[in-house]
Amino acid sequence: MFPLLFTLLGCAPAPKADPGVVTVLQEQQATWIRNFNPLLTTGGTRWPTRSGIYEPLLIFNGATGEWTPWLAEAWSWSDDGMALTFDLRDDVLWSDGETFAADDVVATFHLLRDNSSLDLGGLWGFVESVEAPDADTVVVSFQRRYSPGLADIAHQPIVPEHIWSQVEDPSTWANPDPVATGPFTEINVFRSQVFELGKNPNYWQEGLPHVDALRFPAVGSNEQAAWSIVQGEVDWAGTFIPAIERVYVGRDPEHHKYWFPQTGGMVFLYPNTTKPPLDNADVRKALSMALDRELIVNVAMYGYTQPANPTGMSDSYADWRDPAAEAIGAEWMTYNPEGAAAALDAAGWTLRDDGVRYNSAGEPLELSLSVVSGWSDWVRAAQVASRNLEAVGVRCNVKSRDFSAWFDSLGRGDFDLSIAWSEEGSTPYGLYKGLLSAKAVEPVGEPAIRNWHRYPDPNADALLAAFEDATEEALQHQAINALQMRFVTEAPALPLFPNPSWGEYNTTRFVGWPSADNPYARLSPNLTPDPLLVMTRIMPRENRVATQ
Repeated sequence: MFPLLFTLLGCAPAPKADPGVVTVLQEQQATWIRNFNPLLTTGGTRWPTRSGIYEPLLIFNGATGEWTPWLAEAWSWSDDGMALTFDLRDDVLWSDGETFAADDVVATFHLLRDNSSLDLGGLWGFVESVEAPDADTVVVSFQRRYSPGLADIAHQPIVPEHIWSQVEDPSTWANPDPVATGPFTEINVFRSQVFELGKNPNYWQEGLPHVDALRFPAVGSNEQAAWSIVQGEVDWAGTFIPAIERVYVGRDPEHHKYWFPQTGGMVFLYPNTTKPPLDNADVRKALSMALDRELIVNVAMYGYTQPANPTGMSDSYADWRDPAAEAIGAEWMTYNPEGAAAALDAAGWTLRDDGVRYNSAGEPLELSLSVVSGWSDWVRAAQVASRNLEAVGVRCNVKSRDFSAWFDSLGRGDFDLSIAWSEEGSTPYGLYKGLLSAKAVEPVGEPAIRNWHRYPDPNADALLAAFEDATEEALQHQAINALQMRFVTEAPALPLFPNPSWGEYNTTRFVGWPSADNPYARLSPNLTPDPLLVMTRIMPRENRVATQ
């Protein structure tokens, strides 16, 4: 397990990085493709396009549970809940020196309206209009009351009208030389194995950022990333590292630090519900009962997390969980291979002498389990799950692919089972929309941005609509309670474990990182747009202020 990492720990120290340049590992790609289009889906664009180059109106701080003003300095709902007004900052420039104004915000949302493939959050399904009554004000009017709308609108990266109005097809443009408002906008270097972002010469937060540039080396796997981090080559990362106290902290306890709070989304085993027998809830529940989540957590995740809650909600949403739903979900979430076998028997899948189950037509119960090849923690989770399923007579083959191929197959529904993340947000609304919404289901072969398992529940859409219309928290809780019940009744996806917010940092050269003792933001660079909070606080060690 991780032989390369442990073998290379004895190698010579890495060469010193340039002063003022923060080395970051966030994406795991063997080679870089120059794409900085912030309107495209995750996976195609380089990090931090949506959380460091381009910026949103507001940032929901997952560490504090509060909204932080950003390009907008204030916002307010109309009395009837049918409109949001944003008061923009009047001191913001684009990186080319042009003035940022309300027309840029309007133009950004009109790009989404006119190019439906870019409307990743389905904004124009509830937005009626976006208007600028003056240069510093934007009013977003709704078709109906839509309480989750603040997050969808506020987190949209804003692009400059004077650039994007000249783009022929914004859905295919790679935007190789971005003009943006973020702290890092200048492409100092771009090669296949490394690229570097220099700081914005016109950044609106005076004196920020404190560091000169961000550097991104290309790595293709967890093992390569972990080795670079352990060797001290990396200042900031969001990577799984096995036995981190020993192999990372133990190597330099004074400077090597990490913070893995369980504030990320839930990791699921997604069954493709368009394929028999995965379209049968009883079969899905049987597969779930066959999974030893304690073993998965201990072997694959090194005990950094815990088995999933039956509702599918991580600890971030603990206050939303319904004990009645938890009890029902526990019936198929608890490790019970005997119960799994009995359920498969009842569903018509009979165990034969070769140890495999067959249906009445003589077809074997054979599934493939898709996972990202370089993500060693998920690969091991898939291997444990595969052995669990084999033990109850399900032939299960782990199929590892590089990230781009895996993500494409996931979105297009080209899989049997797949391990993947879930949606996050300030409430569980997005989680259950991604798990249950019939409106989010795309035909197999068409890319889906959520509900990859393609489970349509019209009843859930009615409950989601009730949440959207509710302005009182009590009514929102009622809707979420009912959605939990739909989830635990139908088992459309199988929760495995809460995904830790992976975050490592090295204080040898830079300080000011968030931590359990200083939780001003979530440390993990894997979250969006939280990294903006980190990028504007970290500084070279010699510039450390007294409070740090």
